[in-house]
Amino acid sequence: MLIAVEPQLFVRDLEKALDHYQEALGFEVAFQYGEPAFYAQVARDGARMNLRQTDQPAWSEALKDGDPDLLSATITTDAIDALFAEFSATGAVFHRRLHTEPWGARTFIVRDPDGNLICFAG
Repeated sequence: MLIAVEPQLFVRDLEKALDHYQEALGFEVAFQYGEPAFYAQVARDGARMNLRQTDQPAWSEALKDGDPDLLSATITTDAIDALFAEFSATGAVFHRRLHTEPWGARTFIVRDPDGNLICFAG
């Protein structure tokens, strides 16, 4: 029985990433590891994401140029309109604003400071 998934996102500056996930997206820091910290987990409700600091960009320019919509994670919600309004008010950077997909799902995509794209779907 599968219980949950925790995607790992690569970031260049862990503290900057943690600030972003807390301030713009309302996540809380579940834990940090290392001295200085190089690994952390953020959580909000049932969603958890692991952040791993790296010295190199996680995405090559060639890869991003070939497909500018590569997602790092998708998080489902039962309150997509309220979440979009919340993120709009906190200054989250949208890669794609709230819209209805051809298959009927309502989604939006935010970009973190390292270019990770997180899709929220309802």
